[in-house]
Amino acid sequence: MALTPAFSRFSAVPAASGMYDPGRERDACGLAMVATLRGTAGHDIIDAALGALRNLEHRGAIGSDAGTGDGAGIVTQIPDAFLRAVVDFDLPAVGRYVVGTAFLPTDIDERVDIKRGIEALAVEEGLRVLGWRDVPVRPDGLGNLAREAMPFFEQVFLSSTRPATDGDPVHGIALDRQSFRLRKRAERELNAYFPSLSSRTIVYKGMVTTLQL
Repeated sequence: MALTPAFSRFSAVPAASGMYDPGRERDACGLAMVATLRGTAGHDIIDAALGALRNLEHRGAIGSDAGTGDGAGIVTQIPDAFLRAVVDFDLPAVGRYVVGTAFLPTDIDERVDIKRGIEALAVEEGLRVLGWRDVPVRPDGLGNLAREAMPFFEQVFLSSTRPATDGDPVHGIALDRQSFRLRKRAERELNAYFPSLSSRTIVYKGMVTTLQL
């Protein structure tokens, strides 16, 4: 009788059951999820998530310069109070605006053209650009390879120009549908990348290691 290799227990999957199909399992990068039952936001959740992510360092790769990771990021609830404190324009109530970080060209002329294109697409999708925010960065903390490939980061804020059934501008999931269409069109037509563009969550990511994040 053949012996089962010792390492097989680390890659074993459950048997098929209900809607679960073990044949659809795929290897992927490490993923950690942290939440609380208290129903309120808190920086302790972020601290716990970053701690969990550091424990998954072995699931990532590091470049030849030892300072460039193959990518790490975090998704959080939109920090509404913080954003209101750092932008110089008015924001609607939570859930009635979307925000996302655009990865843009470092060339200023190209960047201006793409931002104009995003604003034009927004109008076509029934959205209004409320404003842009330059995102503070610390390139000195990156490896050489990551620093050379780093785009220019700006956050865009939008609200809907379309009325909902209650007479107010579209909000919630309907607003997210509008912003999803804008995001995909911007990526396809303008080559502008958004890790997220949502009324609920925001993604921060880069070619960093989990410790750098």
